[in-house]
Amino acid sequence: MDLRYTDAVPSDAEREAVDALLGSPPSGWEGGTERTDEDLRWARGGAAAAKDRRDQLLPALHTVNDRVGWISEGALNYICRRLTVAPAEAYGVATFYAMFSVRPRPAKVLHVCTDLACAARGSAAVSADLTDRLGPPGTPAEGAVWQESPCLGLCERAPAALLLQAGPEAPSGPDGTAAGDAPRHCAVVAPATAPALVAAARSPRDAPAEPSAAVAVPQAGDPALVLLRRVGTVDPESLDDYRATGGYSALRRAFALGPAGVIREVLDAGLVGRGGAAFPTGRKWQATAQQADGPHYLVCNADESEPGTFKDRVLMEGDPYALIEAMTIAGYAIGAQQGYIYLRGEYPRAYERLSRALTGARTRGLLGPDVLGQGYAFDIEIRRGAGAYICGEETAIFNSIEGQRGEPRSKPPFPVEKGLFGKPTAVNNVETLVNVLPILEHGAAAYAATGTETSTGTKLFCVSGQVARPGVYELPFGANLRELLDLAGPPERLRAVLLGGAAGGFVRPDELDVPLTFEGTRAAGTTLGSGVVLVLDDSVELPRVLLRIAEFFRDESCGQCVPCRVGTVRQEEALHRIVDRTGAAADEDIALMREVGQAMRDASICGLGQTAWNAVESAIDRLGVYK
Repeated sequence: MDLRYTDAVPSDAEREAVDALLGSPPSGWEGGTERTDEDLRWARGGAAAAKDRRDQLLPALHTVNDRVGWISEGALNYICRRLTVAPAEAYGVATFYAMFSVRPRPAKVLHVCTDLACAARGSAAVSADLTDRLGPPGTPAEGAVWQESPCLGLCERAPAALLLQAGPEAPSGPDGTAAGDAPRHCAVVAPATAPALVAAARSPRDAPAEPSAAVAVPQAGDPALVLLRRVGTVDPESLDDYRATGGYSALRRAFALGPAGVIREVLDAGLVGRGGAAFPTGRKWQATAQQADGPHYLVCNADESEPGTFKDRVLMEGDPYALIEAMTIAGYAIGAQQGYIYLRGEYPRAYERLSRALTGARTRGLLGPDVLGQGYAFDIEIRRGAGAYICGEETAIFNSIEGQRGEPRSKPPFPVEKGLFGKPTAVNNVETLVNVLPILEHGAAAYAATGTETSTGTKLFCVSGQVARPGVYELPFGANLRELLDLAGPPERLRAVLLGGAAGGFVRPDELDVPLTFEGTRAAGTTLGSGVVLVLDDSVELPRVLLRIAEFFRDESCGQCVPCRVGTVRQEEALHRIVDRTGAAADEDIALMREVGQAMRDASICGLGQTAWNAVESAIDRLGVYK
């Protein structure tokens, strides 16, 4: 593909898709088919216009990919003219994300997860069988192409696959669809088998419907649940159901308290971020609210890409109005009038549920220029990611929304000072935000009465791997790992538990009494992370698990900083060399990995490189995997 403006033109379908998002071209300079006399007298655009519209680059790439299945040179050319973006920059963005392709491919793309949880449940056998039936990954067959994928966030039903069929959003022909132009469709096949995947590739609409989100919550219906209490008990698409079960009582109390009062409650409750960093949420909101510069923004990080993490998906699919109410409260507290949900591109059902919920909230005056008649204006926009683990980092989200490559920024300045669009921004993940509701409904003291002194409230845990009942579990902070595994049904011959995901650490079977709190796991030399609990029995070959972790980090490194870009490659190379070695035969490479791992930890820009060595190190030191 040429990295400058060319004479390549978009197809009618590509042009229509872009125009549906951006509107018709206002002039011949911005993609119109002809230049009028007025166009020739006035050349509008330039740097200011490009800056104003750059944030539409990712949505424009999505709309073409959704419509056609890939991004052609003509489509990219047209998007660049519409947004006044240099083709080389747009190409750099389009090729940054795994879900986009700038090479021709079929409209149906089958993503088969081969990450940790799916590997523990047999994804290798599924991939091998699929190769026999359809050919190697990347080979077009049955009108589709399949490819191996990192974690899809469907770990409770592993092994899992996601089929995305590009096409028009609505029926376009007189009989429903035009010939050869099937409408867009998504299908989840989980647990996946090769025959089921082949059938789904042939006819996506005949694939079995996804089960309710409640299937992912083994405790569904338990009256002790706080964050998951509505999942499986109310219709997630009904605003009336949500309000009938206490919905929007927290927002009414927020208006009664005022912004400073809301922040005070959150501070007194001791709420800390649930993404892994455990930063006090109230302090983040306070620092954002105090900034004189404006406007202020709120960003919900719904890009949970840590392998083994799926709790935010379950919340968004099972209780979408809870997130919208919580974001409205957060926006009110920090003085924001605009919020963004940065959502994983691999979560089509969550996108659909949230989109409907946003429409419902606007219709009932719960979003918009006068929320609940209180004179407060707030609205929320969903921005989809497109397959990049690094975009779970808060500053990488800013770049992604702004239409740049999703690379982290150096800090300081911190987001509360200069975040999205260079303005003060608070970033919280889904679980953190939803915790605000019980704080305001029952008061800070009642909330803080659950858990421990420094880890208050309840926590969601994503239990996957070789357990009898995988899913999302909600427990008060302070419960231990053994209690959690007893609920999920541990294997008879437990080998290890990976806490915190690929960026976390392993614990041994004799360490199951570790308390599940931020301070407890830290004292035990591991991490709670985002709540991943991957259970492995003794049938698993740990060196190959470590190799998969290393492959993941090498593949997901954005390549911006040298320690991470080079270190993740060297780590993977060393693990390949010792995959079948033990003892002295592995010593030299283990020493090399320690040196490389320390360099990544000390000198990488963001958490990806800083934590890429954690799980491997813990497996060597705690499990003695190469002895």
